[in-house]
Amino acid sequence: MPCLICLPRYTAADRMTQVADIAMPRDRRTTARLAHFWLAGALVVISIISLAIGASGTSLWGALQKLVIGEPLTQMERIVLWDIRLPRVIMGICVGASLAVSGAVLQGLFRNPLADPGLVGVSAGAGLGAICAIVLGGFLPLWLRGALGFWLVPIAAFIGGWGTTMLLYRISTRRGRTSVATMLLAGIALAALAAAVSGILIYMADDAQLRDLTFWGLGSLAGATWQKVLVSAPVVILALGVAIGLGRGLNGLAFGEATAAHMGIPVQRVKNTAILTVAAATGAAVAVSGGIGFIGIVVPHLMRLATGPDHRPLLINVALLGASLLLIADMISRVIISPAELPIGIITAVLGSPVFLWILLRRRGLVDL
Repeated sequence: MPCLICLPRYTAADRMTQVADIAMPRDRRTTARLAHFWLAGALVVISIISLAIGASGTSLWGALQKLVIGEPLTQMERIVLWDIRLPRVIMGICVGASLAVSGAVLQGLFRNPLADPGLVGVSAGAGLGAICAIVLGGFLPLWLRGALGFWLVPIAAFIGGWGTTMLLYRISTRRGRTSVATMLLAGIALAALAAAVSGILIYMADDAQLRDLTFWGLGSLAGATWQKVLVSAPVVILALGVAIGLGRGLNGLAFGEATAAHMGIPVQRVKNTAILTVAAATGAAVAVSGGIGFIGIVVPHLMRLATGPDHRPLLINVALLGASLLLIADMISRVIISPAELPIGIITAVLGSPVFLWILLRRRGLVDL
């Protein structure tokens, strides 16, 4: 009989690694890690193409040639490339990554691939918070408005997203088990309620406020500025870092909360952190771009099919693919009716709704692929 003292002792991290290794074949793990480099390279290429495309006749390649030979750029080139296109690309990367990762975290938390910040009402709640800040911000004390400054809208969007996520989780979870049907129905109800209150506030808004609210319905990156990037990017980067750190915990939750607790995972801490992370990422994205749907449900599902269910590499790949797809949607919105622009939400809905229907049919066994 072996000596019990001599047997190796495993930590919770070791047990989670073993669970992920059992659940995920070695070739899928290798594919998931290689996808980091392919997706990162694709994101760089798409970002460069996005910088080169626009209604203006300004050429990125011509500007680069001038920089190489030491010739100064014209004022128009500096404004178009540095003040308009570059902030738009950076903000698109942040928004796409945050929405995709938020969807992946919600799907891991609820253990269902249909969870999405837009579908379950989190985006609507964040949008309601932002609209409240825009329309009702004038009723705040002057010293508070001055102290918050441009942070007022992002903070309000975070509070709206956090409150919606918490309420959704409370409604759909009972005795440690989450009802998918209750989650979807509650999400629809919360989104409808947020839309109704938002409609009342929009009706109360004046002309100047209405101009600020025009892009909230379907989302847009047209208002990208360096100020918005500097406000939203730190929140998004922090939220993405925390979300990627939740990979092991989400792997454990895939087997159920009771099993995860026996593995040594702090289940309640993982759930609370996931909720706050989704609220922060979604709130920051909605605060600067408005409501953009389907990124959070399509990207995680496609990556899970391609590279496996292990959340450790999955969340990184989801962030890279989400950023790339949103930049592609933004380029389509800029060129399809140039020089005018379509809202990005229309493009993502056209691309994402067939995939969403395919997910539903696949779950019902009506399609094989």
